[in-house]
Amino acid sequence: MTTVQPQRAGFSVQRLSRVDNLLERYVEGGFLAGAMALIYRKRQIAYCNAIGQRDLEAGLPMTEDTIFRIYSMTKPITSVAVLMLYEDGHFLLDDPVSSVLPEFADVRVCTGDLENLVPPDRPPTIKDLLMHTAGLSYGWGDDSPVEKLYFQSFRDIELHSLEPFIQKLAALPLLYHPGTRWRYSRATDVLGRVVEVISGKSLDEFFQQEIFKPLAMNDTGFHVPAGSLDRFAACYCPPGGFKFGADLANRASKRPSHNHGDRDPAQPPIELYDAPGNSRYTKPPIYLSGGGGLVSTLGDYLRFTQMLLNEGVLDANRLLGRKTVELMRANHLPPDLVPIEIGDGYRAGHGFGLGMSALVDPPAYSQPGSVGTYAWGGLATTRFWIDPEEDLVGLFMTQFIPSDYYTIEREFSLAVYQALID
Repeated sequence: MTTVQPQRAGFSVQRLSRVDNLLERYVEGGFLAGAMALIYRKRQIAYCNAIGQRDLEAGLPMTEDTIFRIYSMTKPITSVAVLMLYEDGHFLLDDPVSSVLPEFADVRVCTGDLENLVPPDRPPTIKDLLMHTAGLSYGWGDDSPVEKLYFQSFRDIELHSLEPFIQKLAALPLLYHPGTRWRYSRATDVLGRVVEVISGKSLDEFFQQEIFKPLAMNDTGFHVPAGSLDRFAACYCPPGGFKFGADLANRASKRPSHNHGDRDPAQPPIELYDAPGNSRYTKPPIYLSGGGGLVSTLGDYLRFTQMLLNEGVLDANRLLGRKTVELMRANHLPPDLVPIEIGDGYRAGHGFGLGMSALVDPPAYSQPGSVGTYAWGGLATTRFWIDPEEDLVGLFMTQFIPSDYYTIEREFSLAVYQALID
């Protein structure tokens, strides 16, 4: 990618070198196999660096065209798809989910145990799905009976298409009355089905025709084509492996020593989690997850963030109106639901918009930043943020599960903001 002199984008060259130091500390110390970082400001790429390897076992370097599992960074793309249909007049945001998906017409709320189910105070809406306030969950939040039902019901999720999955999900009790709590959930997978029903296209077809093709996101999709497998990164995890469920609910963040020498003896080596050659991403999936199913590249996702930073348009291709992007990135949660919480950790200072987090209180977050910054990340430690006030996009990509095991995402953000001089 073509970069400009950092000064032209308002950065100190000397201070920006701390981003290099950060990446080197994690990669050379053995904490990550490889990583990529990009900074886009004032419509220019001020920084882009790939370090380490995308596949330790094969000895392949991290390169600009490396393909990553982006997991939950799929969610903002699905949310944009939904808002495109919203702008086209198919529904209002406060319409009940059941107006599009009738299977949600008779949902009930668990008030303690599965014998005490009551009608919701109000129906879950499409906006609730975008905000994760619909009463749904992921099945790894706590020991409640509803969470256990989720865990038991969706062990074989990849064997089913989206339609029967959504029907099965709609038959489960809600965890809480819609709008009363924020709970990270499979809501965005439900939105994927909303896109299918309204558009009459499968989710992958809609993405390809309405988002990926207009934005020239040529390496983004639900699987890696055979001709691109040599660019697909391996994914790693802590020693002992990683399992969905308990390992997500009991994450602990770690920050490697600032020492640039050999790995800390107390830190065990990383372990291969998903090899490119036999990954499930090598074949088109049966289950098209709008919440976490895509692969992409740094360059492709940059184009998606550029579209959002440009208020809905890129290269004369407008996906969303300016005011809709403003609505999307705004915090929609009332004060009593801020900050949001995922697993056992709070995202201090953050509310939530329509598909992404929204920074409402930088001092509470204890990080430099701007009110109105919106962001999201993925399970394998990929992340983006968009700061409209600073005309800034930050992108970070690696492949290590789980995302909160290290604090590198926050360290990268700090390294970017401390280098701003204009």
